[in-house]
Amino acid sequence: MTVTGAIQVFGFSVGLIILLITQSWVAPSLSWSGYFLPGACAGLIGFAGLNAFFAGLATGRMGVVSPISSLSVMIPVTYSFINGERPSALAITGMVIAFLGAFFGSGPEIRGGLSLKPLLFAAIAAMCFGGAVLFLTIGAKSNVLMTSLSMRVPVILILIALALKFKTVGSFTKVDLGLLALAGSCDFIANMALGEATTLGFVSAAVVLSSLYPLVTSVYAFKFSHERLHKLQYLGIVFAVTGVSLISLG
Repeated sequence: MTVTGAIQVFGFSVGLIILLITQSWVAPSLSWSGYFLPGACAGLIGFAGLNAFFAGLATGRMGVVSPISSLSVMIPVTYSFINGERPSALAITGMVIAFLGAFFGSGPEIRGGLSLKPLLFAAIAAMCFGGAVLFLTIGAKSNVLMTSLSMRVPVILILIALALKFKTVGSFTKVDLGLLALAGSCDFIANMALGEATTLGFVSAAVVLSSLYPLVTSVYAFKFSHERLHKLQYLGIVFAVTGVSLISLG
């Protein structure tokens, strides 16, 4: 929880710096056509999903929880199709292949039996992550930066309340703080990049491409932590590259 809180705070700080540099402040409104309500909902739902995801990992295996949570992309994709998006057949084929790449890249594993509890947490995480991305895309139509900032406001307030209740903000070393600052910065910039992408082209393509992040994590783990990739993860990388190529051609 303290790590999550620190990442949110650092991300919010990066957003404020960007806001000061760009001078792009826009006053919030309590309208769903604005950025604040969709952004706040995205932040709260995403925070709930993150906790469900971690709870799933605590009670089950990464190879079970992560692939199920990756299904979150289906929510914003379905919403975009319902609202009239019609990518080309080639682009849709690429999306399907890229999605399979993200699924395989997360290292699906079914050996050793499956228990209900981690599956339930993973399903909750998937629904929450998908809902968070959906609200992010709605808010981004109004203002990408302000939506990304709004996502963190309610979460930080909750974390402050928890810190006051438990009388701790965690004990971090300077190295820890540096890593948390980097993680928070990447998290905020990634949210902004996804929000901006949804305003420039097909929402469905943007969210499918953003769902490939498990592959990046796997590659980083392979390179820096010397973790072994499963055969399915190599297949996922091939699928991802193929899918991205087809989307770009479509």
